[in-house]
Amino acid sequence: MFRTIGDQPSLWESLLPEELARVDALLDDPAFFAPFAPHFHPLIGRPSTPVECYLRLMFLKFRYRLGYESLCAEVSDSITWRRFCRIPLDGKVPHSTTLIKLTSRCGEEAVAGLNEALWAKAAGAKLLRTARVRADTTVIAANVAYPADSGLLAKAVGKLVRTARRVQAAGGATATKTVDRRRAAARRVREIASKLRTRGKLSREESTQALARVTGGLAELAEKAAAEAAAVLRNGRCAVPKALSGQVHGRLRRALDELAVTIERTGKIVAQAGPAWPGRLRRARPAWSACMTPMPGRSARGASTAQSSSAIRPRSATTTTASSSTTASNSAQLPTARS
Repeated sequence: MFRTIGDQPSLWESLLPEELARVDALLDDPAFFAPFAPHFHPLIGRPSTPVECYLRLMFLKFRYRLGYESLCAEVSDSITWRRFCRIPLDGKVPHSTTLIKLTSRCGEEAVAGLNEALWAKAAGAKLLRTARVRADTTVIAANVAYPADSGLLAKAVGKLVRTARRVQAAGGATATKTVDRRRAAARRVREIASKLRTRGKLSREESTQALARVTGGLAELAEKAAAEAAAVLRNGRCAVPKALSGQVHGRLRRALDELAVTIERTGKIVAQAGPAWPGRLRRARPAWSACMTPMPGRSARGASTAQSSSAIRPRSATTTTASSSTTASNSAQLPTARS
């Protein structure tokens, strides 16, 4: 049977000093009893522990960080806490198991109802601005995985393959051939991990050369994947005007934009990981970096379609003629310089 208020204290007990008078006056509101009513029958059953007593006991438990058994012991020995919990001097403090069963029976729903009632009461008293609620979070320590060159290169290979397939699924560059190099990249990452575990068995130079060799192979895979993705990007841009459906058109453009960003970031990762393997010939600007120009009609500076298309194809007839004329002039000047 559901009970909200227990037996009233005697006159002598009511004259005792109240250290928790403000909390006691706040918990007298019947709004705090309502969340517990659905968990009890109003008439049938044994009379339950009064909710006002249970609320005050739980407040003392969380306020002073006590366990259930220590809470019952402290309330039994303290006249002030008995008065606060509305337990008479000759009354019996609820057992710890009773409190545990009540807590598990009501569950989180009752706690959520109590919080809502408390927020409503604070908002009614203009103690809380309901438009802004400041919540406190608990910070939990976690393992931080710092990015390494090998991990970034492997992720770049996987992202290039997935994004290129999205472009082809949207109808762009369907005939362009791409090779899935994700398994090869993962195999080299595992090889790097095994080399790091056996570093103590080798000399410093041997371990450095082995790691440089594997990392160089991983960078070569990333460059090959980026070159194939650049071809997909170039051919996919040609298929953008042919997309008739608006949905297909938007999906293709988004995939192409993402692929362009991925290729650009892959080039930066390959460039910064280059010094890890000495003796490798690195180009300052890879051939596939020419595809990083804006899409036709979407340039930030309002470039025309002709300018963008010419930027995609850097090698033109004019450039070839100019380079050949420059070579001829230089060769013509050589005899003069020797004489």
